[in-house]
Amino acid sequence: MDRLIYTAMTGASHVLQQQAAVAENLANASTPGFRAALNTFRAVPLVGEGLPTRTFVVDSTAGADFTPAAFQPTGRELDVAINGAGWIAVQGADGKEAYTRNGSFQISPNGVLQTRSGLNVVGDAGPITIPPDTEVTFAKDGTISTVPSGSKAASVVVVGRLKLVNPASDQLDRGGDGLFRMKDGSTAPAEVKTEVVPGNLEGSNVNTVEAMVNMISLARKFDMQMKMLQTADNNARQASQIMSLAG
Repeated sequence: MDRLIYTAMTGASHVLQQQAAVAENLANASTPGFRAALNTFRAVPLVGEGLPTRTFVVDSTAGADFTPAAFQPTGRELDVAINGAGWIAVQGADGKEAYTRNGSFQISPNGVLQTRSGLNVVGDAGPITIPPDTEVTFAKDGTISTVPSGSKAASVVVVGRLKLVNPASDQLDRGGDGLFRMKDGSTAPAEVKTEVVPGNLEGSNVNTVEAMVNMISLARKFDMQMKMLQTADNNARQASQIMSLAG
């Protein structure tokens, strides 16, 4: 009886955690470049003095779905999408390098190229500065060129190049801010073969229908765990009554 209660209790607890992960996927179904989180359940034996046979259920984050999503043309000069595998390097809030597929940029009041969330975009030589009153263009290799507004194309100035990387997916780990980082804490080397598509954004690869089905399935699992707890409670009450009659 004790084992049934323990297993059902841990199962219900981690169903709620997995529901939170699915809810996060749904909330980012329209976030450019978002990668859906993958979650699974697994049973873990609890080994300890007096408790050698108990097991409990945990929610295991298997990783992220790195399947590319469809491009969405925007026509905006500060939007780029990664063509195929690869990542855009940015400077995280902690000052360390992180990686994203969201290529929707903006220019800060100080002229620094940033993500829409205010993180500096990393170039070959650090943050990229855009001169004022210029038109920005991105080449396929990530090279950023500017032309003074109203000027001829002959006055093109190269101001930097996006740092594009392509580490193996099993070397990346998603952080709480949604950015990916190298698991060993290192920085990925630049990959010259990675290309971008200007004027486009990559959509989220979250399958909303599948996520909704998962939410329903998890709700039913939680209900099942609650019924198991109620069954265990009823069995304990009946056993107590039988023991009292036998006494």
